[in-house]
Amino acid sequence: MPQPSLRAACGRPARRPLSAPPALRISIRQHTACTRRQRITARSCLHLPWAARSSSSSARRGRLYAANLQPTDETTTRIVEAYKARLAARPKLYGEVEVTAFGPSSGPVAPDGSADLVLFLRNLHNWMAAGIADKAFKAAFAALKPGGVLGIEEHRAAPGTVQDVLAADGYVQTAFALQLAQEAGFKLAAQSEINANPKDTKDHPFGVWTLPPNRLSAPRGQPPKPGFDHSKYDAIGESDRMTLKLVKPG
Repeated sequence: MPQPSLRAACGRPARRPLSAPPALRISIRQHTACTRRQRITARSCLHLPWAARSSSSSARRGRLYAANLQPTDETTTRIVEAYKARLAARPKLYGEVEVTAFGPSSGPVAPDGSADLVLFLRNLHNWMAAGIADKAFKAAFAALKPGGVLGIEEHRAAPGTVQDVLAADGYVQTAFALQLAQEAGFKLAAQSEINANPKDTKDHPFGVWTLPPNRLSAPRGQPPKPGFDHSKYDAIGESDRMTLKLVKPG
């Protein structure tokens, strides 16, 4: 069962409502088994693409690095600035978050060897599509201290199928994710089925985004299709997901 403090953190009114129950939303945090001082990383429930946590700071609760999009155009710049404004508007809630960037030509997301914990929250498929998945794992490995943890939550493809290297439907095979992690130097410490959803058939017309919370009724980038019947996909709920704990050897 989720720890009461973690359930309370992800149940705050400031959080955006999601269709998944709180136990699933915070499971990646519990599964990575952080210490009490590291619970600040529950703030990665803000849908950060990349989060790294360090306790080496003199601050009472350490430091959170949030690697958002690398601004490359007007749209991505607007997204990043809106995210920074959201953090700045509620400093007592979010604390001091150092926003960095991750993208094709970005630098380190956090100082080398400074992080206790790095989280990849349902963004591995995006990095595969952009051709920077290898870079993501190498950056995480560099940021972590020896013995540090990489936690991964990702839409899980059916085993035994051929992995689309661009992950066009949003699903990634566990074996493929582990291969990328191990090539970067990580060791698998544990896996959990807490985010599993056996109802997910993984063959939806608009990929994983057909399911809640996105609920697409047309290909991404196109206008919604009027009259699209979401009931079948709403009944499935959110996607079937892998939950992995990897460790940088120390």
